[in-house]
Amino acid sequence: QVQLVESGGGLVQPGGSLRLSCAASGSILSINVMGWYRQAPGKERELVARIRNSGLTNYAESVKGRFTISRDNANNTVSLQMDSLKPEDTAVYYCYTEVVLQTATFTSFQYWGQGTQVTVSS
Repeated sequence: QVQLVESGGGLVQPGGSLRLSCAASGSILSINVMGWYRQAPGKERELVARIRNSGLTNYAESVKGRFTISRDNANNTVSLQMDSLKPEDTAVYYCYTEVVLQTATFTSFQYWGQGTQVTVSS
């Protein structure tokens, strides 16, 4: 009932920048949270950054000061600006959202994107 379409991954040299974007569509009444997680080979999926509909943000310690999350509530999109990228940022990045559906307003549901590869290498 909700689709997440991600874009913006790719290969970048250390110190470079990338911008990830994610658009949510479907039977959405409201969005509580949008964010990004990542998973590197052999590691568990971890939170990178998230933003609530209030604008409150959370960042992983490892990306604070380098990554910036932003959200366009009118278009149900979230973006992640990644600067000063490091090789350890290499991972598959997943868009995440927690929404209230038009057809089920009594609770919220979580959805994940397909993931986009980010590789930081010289």
